[in-house]
Amino acid sequence: MTDMGAFQETVIAWAADGPGDTAHELAERLPVRAAVLLEGPSDAAAVGALAERRGRNLAAEGICVLPMGGAMSVGRFAQLLGPSGLGLRLTGLCDERERPYYARALEQAGAREQEFFVCAADLEDELIRALGTARVEELVRAEGDQRALKTFLHQPAQQGRTSQQQLRRFLGTKKGRKIHYGRVLVEALAPDQVPAPLDDLLAGL
Repeated sequence: MTDMGAFQETVIAWAADGPGDTAHELAERLPVRAAVLLEGPSDAAAVGALAERRGRNLAAEGICVLPMGGAMSVGRFAQLLGPSGLGLRLTGLCDERERPYYARALEQAGAREQEFFVCAADLEDELIRALGTARVEELVRAEGDQRALKTFLHQPAQQGRTSQQQLRRFLGTKKGRKIHYGRVLVEALAPDQVPAPLDDLLAGL
């Protein structure tokens, strides 16, 4: 839904101290009922891929999936979109180390009772554990990245790390790779392999 994309862009500009009038207008016209606060676009790609697999159109349901450009921005977005701003229901995914930022942001925005979901390390780590490293390596080969992975694994910094740690780091070594594999890994999951934080997020929307 193009209008939801416009709303997303307007909110991001608003969070960067732009005007908020257009965001208010779009929120009412669409209408938008909830915002999913995510650290970045790779998380958004994974959420979008799982929603599609389950036959859902989140934009049509009035749900804005919002990559914030970093977890430290959650306070700003929660203030603009939560009870003290547009009055949207707030939810999202975060890493364990970011749990305090999310909890504090929702409390300060008057949305303490609204739930967010926590990944042990990050969403990529959850997806790699769910699929298993052998399956992820198969997918990397299928996507044409076998040579890049082989070169990466020969780097001195990767020696002594587990296969899971190496794969997680590999996904973040090239711009756009985490976004691409956010979708690829989710599409490869069996229904009973969906990591709990991601599964619970979608179930609660």
